[in-house]
Amino acid sequence: MSAAPVPLVVPEIEGISIVLPARNEVANIRAAVEKSLAVAERLSPRHEVIVVDDGSQDGMGQAVEILARLHYPRVRLVTHEVNLGYGAALRTGFRHSRFGLVFFTDSDNQFDISELEYFIPMMADHDMVTGFRVYRYDPVMRCILSWLYNRLVGVLFGLRVRDVDCAFKLMRRELVQKVTIECNNFFVNTELLAKARRWNFRIAEKGVRHYPRTAGETSVRPSDIPRTLATIFTMWRRIYFPTRGEMDRLRADELSRSSVSEFIPARD
Repeated sequence: MSAAPVPLVVPEIEGISIVLPARNEVANIRAAVEKSLAVAERLSPRHEVIVVDDGSQDGMGQAVEILARLHYPRVRLVTHEVNLGYGAALRTGFRHSRFGLVFFTDSDNQFDISELEYFIPMMADHDMVTGFRVYRYDPVMRCILSWLYNRLVGVLFGLRVRDVDCAFKLMRRELVQKVTIECNNFFVNTELLAKARRWNFRIAEKGVRHYPRTAGETSVRPSDIPRTLATIFTMWRRIYFPTRGEMDRLRADELSRSSVSEFIPARD
């Protein structure tokens, strides 16, 4: 007779913000928000799901407005008037987050967000827990390129993680506030890990399941590869050998960001 499974013990946390960057995900966004909200409610009475609409043109923003009207302020919509990029969407989401733990994942439902519950206990000893895909439902060539990319950034930034670009990361607010995101593209995952290691934050890794995309399409293109490689080496220099001018421009840029608005439902 097999023993009954031991229920997961989730420690009390000081609130959690779930950030969902999204662009043209109208077919996926409702399920992504509802699943995120259900998980957040199990984790803490203090929670929020922040959708960052990065210049969508498929009506996704209007779909999220309906959810925000039903669940505000637990569901919030922040909008970029124009497409600024994945990294910019995360930067906006982090800036609008309010609670002690900050988590982000993609809005395409390729991850099971309920696995976030297994990350929470690990935060007792770490500042970031990053997922790695135990099996990837991506084209073969993309998997090969990802493997090469992981080896390259591992050497350059001293990262000992298997899946740098896995969009399933849980962080303490202190890390989010310390690590300033500069890039606007998909290099943001590497930037977060590289800077967290640079500032001696404690990083752990845990496997997560990965599922095929059932709706919408990826915004990653082969044409991104040369630009990404150039960004890697530029970011390496800026992390380890920043100039005074770059640091001053970064601070000024953080203070002057525009084209971002939050939807506030009207009260009856």
